[in-house]
Amino acid sequence: MFKLSSEDAYFFNQGRLYDAKRIFGSFLIKNDKGIIVGTRFTVYAPNASKVSVIGEFNGWNNDAHHLEKIDESGVWSITIPWNLEWAAYKYCIDTGSSLLYKADPYATFAEKRPNTASKVYDIEGYEWNDTEWFNHKKKVYDQPLIIYELHLGSWRRKYGMFFKFNEIVEQLIKHLREQNFTHVELMPIYEHPLDDSWGYQGTGYYAATSRYGVPKDLMYMIDRLHQEGFGVIMDWVPGHICKDAHGLYFFDGSPLYEYDEKWKRENEVWGTANLDLSKGITRSFLISNALYWMEYFHVDGFRVDAVSNIIYYLGDARNGSNTGAIEFLRELSRNIFKKDDCVLLMAEDSTAHPGVTKPVDAGGLGFNYKWNMGFMNDVLRYFKKDPIYRKWHHEDITFGLTYAFSEQFILPFSHDEVVHGKGTLLTRMPGDYWQKFANYRALIGLWATHPGKKLLFMGQEFAHFAEWDVNKDLDWNLFQFDSHSKANVFVRDMLWLVRSEKALYEKDHDPSGFKWIDSTNAEQSIFSFLRYANDGSFVVVVLNLTPNVYHGFELGVPKKGQYIEIMNSDLTKYGGSNQYNGKPLFSFDEAKHNQAYHVKMLVSPLSVTILKLSNN
Repeated sequence: MFKLSSEDAYFFNQGRLYDAKRIFGSFLIKNDKGIIVGTRFTVYAPNASKVSVIGEFNGWNNDAHHLEKIDESGVWSITIPWNLEWAAYKYCIDTGSSLLYKADPYATFAEKRPNTASKVYDIEGYEWNDTEWFNHKKKVYDQPLIIYELHLGSWRRKYGMFFKFNEIVEQLIKHLREQNFTHVELMPIYEHPLDDSWGYQGTGYYAATSRYGVPKDLMYMIDRLHQEGFGVIMDWVPGHICKDAHGLYFFDGSPLYEYDEKWKRENEVWGTANLDLSKGITRSFLISNALYWMEYFHVDGFRVDAVSNIIYYLGDARNGSNTGAIEFLRELSRNIFKKDDCVLLMAEDSTAHPGVTKPVDAGGLGFNYKWNMGFMNDVLRYFKKDPIYRKWHHEDITFGLTYAFSEQFILPFSHDEVVHGKGTLLTRMPGDYWQKFANYRALIGLWATHPGKKLLFMGQEFAHFAEWDVNKDLDWNLFQFDSHSKANVFVRDMLWLVRSEKALYEKDHDPSGFKWIDSTNAEQSIFSFLRYANDGSFVVVVLNLTPNVYHGFELGVPKKGQYIEIMNSDLTKYGGSNQYNGKPLFSFDEAKHNQAYHVKMLVSPLSVTILKLSNN
């Protein structure tokens, strides 16, 4: 009979058992020859009067296999002397007043929806081939970081059906390489019952969703991505859970993992239940889960969803700071970075809570990145306006630089911006067909050259027309049309420039890496600034956000010499009007815009232009 040590029981209840998967769940027992001779089931249900395991192997009989209560800690366990690999099962939990049929919270695999049982699966034994990736992985603060946000089930499909993890990976690698992304962020890939939830209402935190194959198929996918030089980030939702009957919600008839108080627990906006992150068992469950994904699946980072809902009760600062949840985030950070100091821990946070990306020992929450929701909202609000009105909203572009270095920011154009009637990056742009694409290119140019790391949702790299639909794949046929294929060429070239020009990534989080040339030209809606690299080299960025063309435009520059145009979004190959600076621009010994010199240049319509000082 399995025994739980007093030390494990104590740490579990204190929230300090960080390998809880070692104890809980289903386990195949092997003899010294590697032959499976039994299956163990262990579950935590302190409020239960009886617990049994039911499944295909016993005809779903409540009375066939009762678990034994190990001690007063509330842990139940049974070892069945059968090889139950691949068997579907649930726990029947008798609360004394009702019977609950629950999936295993620690199961590593589950039936494919709409079925809801867990499955016994051997999570051990995958042979990884990504040693070189981990040997060369670096902290990304002064490196390019360009994330492709991906919903696996609606990126590509085969005849309307899902690809498996291992079937789709080569197509994904090819696309990431062609588009010049550095990382892929997978929207929730752990088990969830409803496709339309996008994965954010989970029921199986330890189970790679069976929609796309078995867990080792996902291991293979991540392994191949690492072998080809791409990092893998997973969306993770520790704040709230799905309320489906088979899930974690009221697991043993009591709010075991959730808040006891209804007003804190019930998240009416999302129809979910908030987890009580001050409870020891909830912390042990979640921190163990994050470390499990790192250990068993080699993930390189987590995007933590709805952080505002964690740090404030119900996401509302008026309800007060949730000190227990904040301490959970700090404990999560300590343990994740202890395991891998190069991991990405990103907060999707819409609040102004200070120190989100400061280390825990400096008083921060311990994330190393935060989504810059302010940048996203201000910039998209600005670009949606007709250019004739933009001069009155100049600060929507400039304001973000007043706080751009207060945290370590990701600049997200995510899935949330292309659903629910918002349009896409392209369709929310004003003007005629040509102007929409020109505005789109200018938007991408601002996003790519602005301080901060980058995140772009799938489809936006080729100016997707339709809003994202989780139930169908992207409109890949758009590549047949010049306007979209040329827009994509621009995005690819722009991202390559971000990866190759040190000034566009080395000082993303250092205020000395950015300097306005002119932030006051509201009348013409022209913005110009400098981005600097660690060695002092720089690029000059000019954004013209009206359709007007300016010849002989005088622009201040910091050094004497000749400047060459290394990017212009108005080129024919990008779908532009082909008005550009074809010859080097020689500096004049006359100060302009608080710079010692200036150049006279052509400023293209609705465009981004990037200049670089020539070494010749």
